[in-house]
Amino acid sequence: MSSSPPASVFAVDVRPGKPPVLRAGAPGSAASPAGSAAGSAGSAAGSAAGWAAEHRDSLRAIVAEHGCVLVRGLGLSDADEAGAVFRRLAGSLMTEREAFASRRTYADGVYSASKWPANQQMCMHHELSYRVEFPGLLLFACLAAATAGGATAVSDSPAVLQALPAELVARFEREGWVLVRNYNEDIGASVADAFGTDDRGAVESYCRANGIGFEWQPDGGLRTRQHRSAVLRHPLTGQRCWFNQIAFLNEQTIDPEVREYLVDVFGADGLPFNTQFGHGDPIGEDVVQLLNETYEAHTMREPWQAGDLMLVDNVRTAHSREPYQGPREVLAALADPVRLADCAPTVEVAV
Repeated sequence: MSSSPPASVFAVDVRPGKPPVLRAGAPGSAASPAGSAAGSAGSAAGSAAGWAAEHRDSLRAIVAEHGCVLVRGLGLSDADEAGAVFRRLAGSLMTEREAFASRRTYADGVYSASKWPANQQMCMHHELSYRVEFPGLLLFACLAAATAGGATAVSDSPAVLQALPAELVARFEREGWVLVRNYNEDIGASVADAFGTDDRGAVESYCRANGIGFEWQPDGGLRTRQHRSAVLRHPLTGQRCWFNQIAFLNEQTIDPEVREYLVDVFGADGLPFNTQFGHGDPIGEDVVQLLNETYEAHTMREPWQAGDLMLVDNVRTAHSREPYQGPREVLAALADPVRLADCAPTVEVAV
């Protein structure tokens, strides 16, 4: 097997408004996974997993340079093949904890995309940004593309940070943000979905170890509160990044009719999730709208094609899922765990 070429010899297509695209097997890029040589990159290993192993360092270099890359032409067709590619690119995969929505598990560390209504936007966010340990790398594989919509769009978080009003950024740096969650069997992720167990003692031990305040409700539900930094420094580059889920997990992102129903049934404090300023003040619709408009101004999107692979630096790059029609099957994996403490957080983690 030939050694991987440096990232600079890949034919990475970089265009405004689109994520960088690498066409596996295209002239001037890496060899195709079917084993045909292309350009000066040398031959591949005869499979998508072999191709990924051969070109791992180059793909990771592209992600380090651009924050993400969409790889087209691998022909990924099932969960076993996608999982094999994920493991070649990332080594060990993370087990998800504190999920905000349920997923299907295909294999250890290989999941479906988060279950979210197809007709609703999944706003820009950084996966598990409210944890004290979160993935540094996300991997996605498209097995079936939607007939319309459904792109996994991306946005550069340093650019978003630079574009936000300085006074708002200063407040979030000073105060951080708070995520309040309510777990029950009726809405959102259940306790078992989020913590991998419904044993109260185990859940409480996890919360204490991970800076999460908790309170069991009279009906058996669980309410949690976690205080986190909104701006971090990238663990490798030191670049300041807008890193949070303030807009996505705010009550304003819930469909108005659904929110009204949930408030009627569970009360204003019983929504499955909501975000606040670090000192507990509510985050208004105007702030959520500003954040989403700023993300949109820096959004890059490319429709999925069946067989595609995407790698995303989870700290530098936010991602979203756009509304869609028709069947859509996208698999996901979380990798390269990063400790919040290693990213120069601006607020102290405390229960």
